[in-house]
Amino acid sequence: MNTTTRQQLRALALAACTSLGTLTAHANPFCVFDIVGTTGDAFNMSRDYAVAMQKEGVNIELKVYTNEARAIEDFRAGRCDAVIATGFRTRPFNGVAASIDTLGSTTIVRNGRLDMNASYEVIRKLVQTFSTDSPQVTKLMTEGKYEVGGILPIGAAYLIGSDRRNNTVEALAGKRIAALEYDPAQAVMARRVSAIPVPSDIANISSRLASGAVDFIAAPALAYKPLGLDRAMGPGGGIGRFPLMIITYQVIIDRSKFPEGFGATSRTYWLGQFDRVLQLIRRAEQDIPAPVWVELSSENVYRYTLMLRDARIDIAQSGLYDKRGLKIIKRVRCHVNAADPECRNKAEEEWK
Repeated sequence: MNTTTRQQLRALALAACTSLGTLTAHANPFCVFDIVGTTGDAFNMSRDYAVAMQKEGVNIELKVYTNEARAIEDFRAGRCDAVIATGFRTRPFNGVAASIDTLGSTTIVRNGRLDMNASYEVIRKLVQTFSTDSPQVTKLMTEGKYEVGGILPIGAAYLIGSDRRNNTVEALAGKRIAALEYDPAQAVMARRVSAIPVPSDIANISSRLASGAVDFIAAPALAYKPLGLDRAMGPGGGIGRFPLMIITYQVIIDRSKFPEGFGATSRTYWLGQFDRVLQLIRRAEQDIPAPVWVELSSENVYRYTLMLRDARIDIAQSGLYDKRGLKIIKRVRCHVNAADPECRNKAEEEWK
């Protein structure tokens, strides 16, 4: 072997090693929304997810955002291959999965009493259904180039106000309610109870409540401490113990940037985190002082459940909610609570 040949072989070997190193070093950037940044629960769980996905041959580079809109913008622009954000923001990427985050769709009421354990069981069964590795589920979880890579609850959204005496729907008339500007259904609902919707964002709802710009906001218990809601509502404030909905975080991936089948693998991983996050939710609710909670009468719990159901159906008819998703949720709801009178009719199953 002459000198020239040896030099050529060395060059080829170096090129091969460089190419292999490039492939190994490649990482898929994930935009992760966490209102408190790298110390938050969402980001911490995402770090564990990144470690787990390495075993599946996918390297993930986490990019934390405290501004949810910017996380979504960067994902749309291709600066991230996936995004982890609330179902309100991910609805345009998959309406079926985002149907979980709709008014009263996962709430179970038995004998006039709110049953939160059963309500979270509805969420669990939905996440299990959407995590099944089958062509039918993959089709439901895919819209265009986007696929749902995981769903995780972050808790019931409760109505939080600066005056705990306003504890009925009638008392909301004329009051200002923060309505997320990217979820038009919230403004529709506010108007249905004669309240005034004030376009808002997760980042500013606490300051608006504290300043008096709004009288009510809706938020889960996990946001109570991070957003300083105890200070924002003031000494006369309260939290109505009735969920408007159960909010979720959803993972959306650009399918073209990941191996075939990664979406199903990712959904299965997040299903395995369900009990972990449910424990966080329950602890956050227990940490809120008992006097802050405003209990509703059995009559009002039942009445508000029907009110949310009627609103949900009307909003779906207007095209803001995905009817396929609501049909699946209705079936799961009736599986968990078959005795509910709604299970004897075809509302939310047979759409006009």
